[in-house]
Amino acid sequence: MAQKPPKSPKGQKKGKKKMKQQLFVPEEEEPMNMESMGHPEIYPLVLTTKTQEIFNCRVDEDMTDEQTYKLIKKEDILADLQNRAAVSDFHPVKKIVREYPGEELLLVYDKDFKYGLNFYLIGTEDGKENFLKTPEVPEEQEELKEYVQEVYVYKPPVSKPWISLGSEKEIEEESVQESGKRVTYMISRKRSEFGAPVTFSDQNASSVKDAYIECTSYPEKNYTLTQVEKDVGLQVIAEVKDTSTQTKWAFPKNATTQYYPREFSEEEKNIIGESKSLVDFFNNVSTSVEVALQQNEIMNTFVDDWKNLAEEESTFGDKTDTHLKEYQSFTDLHNTMEKMITCVSWHPTIYGLIVVSVAVRLSYEERVQNSGKLLLQPSLILFWSFSDPIHPQLMLESPDDIFCFEFCPSDPNIIAGGCINGQIVMWDITAHADRIENIKTGSSRSKKTSLKPMFLLEPDSNKESMYIRHCAVSSIESGHRKVITDIHWLPDSFEINRMGSVFENRSGINCQLVTCSADCTICFWDIRPQKPVVTSAAAATAATTVVNNANPQQSPVEKKKEENIDIPFDVPSTFLHLDLSWKPLSRLKLSKGDTSLDHCPTKLSLGEDPFLCKIQGMSSIHIILRDKMLSQIKMVKTSEINPYQNLEAGIANILKPIEDFCTKFFVGTEEGEVIYTDWKMERDSDTGRLMAKKPVNLYTVHDGAVHTIQRSPFFNDIILTVGGWNVAIWKEEVMTGPLLQTCCAPKRYTAGHWSLTRPGVFYIGREDGYVDIWDLLEKTHEPAQSQNICITMITYIKPWTFSSKQQFIAVADYYGTLHILEIPWTLSHPSLNEVSSVNYYFEREVRHLEYVQQRKEIREQEKKDMALELVKKKTKVYQKTKEQMEAELKLEYESYLELEKSVLFSLGLGKVSEKKSYLDLH
Repeated sequence: MAQKPPKSPKGQKKGKKKMKQQLFVPEEEEPMNMESMGHPEIYPLVLTTKTQEIFNCRVDEDMTDEQTYKLIKKEDILADLQNRAAVSDFHPVKKIVREYPGEELLLVYDKDFKYGLNFYLIGTEDGKENFLKTPEVPEEQEELKEYVQEVYVYKPPVSKPWISLGSEKEIEEESVQESGKRVTYMISRKRSEFGAPVTFSDQNASSVKDAYIECTSYPEKNYTLTQVEKDVGLQVIAEVKDTSTQTKWAFPKNATTQYYPREFSEEEKNIIGESKSLVDFFNNVSTSVEVALQQNEIMNTFVDDWKNLAEEESTFGDKTDTHLKEYQSFTDLHNTMEKMITCVSWHPTIYGLIVVSVAVRLSYEERVQNSGKLLLQPSLILFWSFSDPIHPQLMLESPDDIFCFEFCPSDPNIIAGGCINGQIVMWDITAHADRIENIKTGSSRSKKTSLKPMFLLEPDSNKESMYIRHCAVSSIESGHRKVITDIHWLPDSFEINRMGSVFENRSGINCQLVTCSADCTICFWDIRPQKPVVTSAAAATAATTVVNNANPQQSPVEKKKEENIDIPFDVPSTFLHLDLSWKPLSRLKLSKGDTSLDHCPTKLSLGEDPFLCKIQGMSSIHIILRDKMLSQIKMVKTSEINPYQNLEAGIANILKPIEDFCTKFFVGTEEGEVIYTDWKMERDSDTGRLMAKKPVNLYTVHDGAVHTIQRSPFFNDIILTVGGWNVAIWKEEVMTGPLLQTCCAPKRYTAGHWSLTRPGVFYIGREDGYVDIWDLLEKTHEPAQSQNICITMITYIKPWTFSSKQQFIAVADYYGTLHILEIPWTLSHPSLNEVSSVNYYFEREVRHLEYVQQRKEIREQEKKDMALELVKKKTKVYQKTKEQMEAELKLEYESYLELEKSVLFSLGLGKVSEKKSYLDLH
């Protein structure tokens, strides 16, 4: 009869969650015994479910709280090891099983994981017997014993006699003992002070005079050093005496004093005025005083430089941060058609106002198919403000989608744009200028109702408050035939005629435009009438007549025209004389030479950009001066009449020509070519027609259409071109090639722009939504950094200097979203000598190009010389002397005689003597 199994270990509670997880022991491990715990005969094991089924020791079925062990035959375990080999769970104790003297081994279920695993095997007979013979102990007695054992009884330590182990000898050897006699000092005090209380305290010896005790040296009789020589420095100074006084405080009070200035008498004035010393003094200091006064007029002498330096170092972005930060974004949610942004421009005078033109994302075939739907969708230019990122402030209507536009430098309320159908559109937003300024400054927040979404407004009210119609549009028969890809205002310093000759602009305002189109033409436009047919008073009368539709003094042609065109009341009459009759002043075609084909221009650059060079490329001091200048201009304009209201005067007939004016400009083509040509036309000798001159130079650098041609705001002769998969930088009048040409980029470049404050930095947009930031002072072979902005193609890039400490860059994408990013400190603030450093880099590249060109010419000349030398060697005739010619003829004759004898002998016609002679010869 088997004995009852022993109780579970002490302190374990019943009802504990049973172990369901199976643990695996690697095959290489040795069997783990409990020798360290005092049980060397116990070997923990992990028995899987399969093994438990084989030996009938399943947990919770065969092995329970009452039956915690099982006797397993040795031969069954050996059979399992033979069948499953290393897969058997008894493989770690294989050696123990084989060497076991008995026939049955005791397997115990370790429910509480006392030995670490779910089972353990007892490997000795003694251990098995001890386990089976363990007496039963009631659970209550075990708990009592456990409680008794946990009681701690304090026993005080009992002193034991000292037993020396030799450590005191080591301490005595390491101790320091005095070898000399101690120095003894005697401190004495007066007899009358004996017994007085003494208090000691810490005191700083350097703060109070005579607050320390000095133990002076005394002469020793056994050792005396006699000083023979001594160096002493003496200096005689005046006697110095320090005095101080303590005054009583008196409360201040207000008091006034009036006195008369002391003046010289007339005699004294005459004597001093005639003195030579005074005259010499004035002559000596007058120049320095004038220079000082001029400097005071130029700069503010009362500026605190340290304070400005602290403001410069203020926390407007970390200097170590070089990434563009998202500031704001704008998306047009009012139109159902999917549109892309084609052009971006910041308002020249109103901060925080940005203007974009949008176009439908359709190809030419898709536009033809969806022409009916496109007529229902308005073509717009949107005005966005930082104060309201949801609703556009203004919407400019146009006949078709706008692909480029530009503000007039003379009047920012005048805007010119180029359509996809080849027409030029003009807008005048003077009547709405106050509205957008008030919205920007926040002075009309009470009128927030005008900024409701379009679907909440009535169509008429929405159109009246938001939409602005164009003033004039060019003639579709006489203009471009295809999309206008670029448009620019000519500077107000000059104007041109039909021949392209340059004359002085007496009006002082920008009156001419230049455009390029995909129809392979470049056109110059003038917003004034071609002929001075009427005066300004007559023009005003004509405009009034058109509005009222009644004027008996007009000609029949004018009456017929005005009867056909009904001008709405909300459209200004600024450019009424141009509407539907505006024709280009002159037209250029860039011929490809002998062929009948022409170059297709995409972008052009005539000269300096008025906004880029005069407003944006400024330092912080210039920005402050610019603000003051713009405010003064605004005050003057409010009191004066708009200069564009008197354009009916027409073009003056007598103009002063400008000599030595550079009429050359850069053009980028659809094939990736960069052309440097002249806009001045010449007459053909055969036909007598005006024709464009041949290009000065043509470079095929880009492997795709040119998207950007822009002059540097710091160097007017440095041009940046972007197209295809690379970027190039050019210098005007350098005909050998670009100063810098980048290698092939991973994605196509689609837009680019120079930095407005750093001459060596420019931004390039890619078709995968990344912006490459180039810094020529850091790297010239690759971008300094690349940053992802959006998930689609970038269509336009336009930076803007908001203030001396904050600069933004507008990035437009193909999906119609405008991203406003804040430029970090490192990309907006130039170093001390950055302009000179970048200029030196460009000059060095010019010298490098000249050197390469010289080496090419030298190599070509060397190739020509080598070819001529080779030809001379081939055609060289050697002259032989008479003796050489006679010797050659003699040898030929002798060889002939020998051949004749051999032939005759072979035929049997020769003699024996001849044969012998022949044989002798051989």
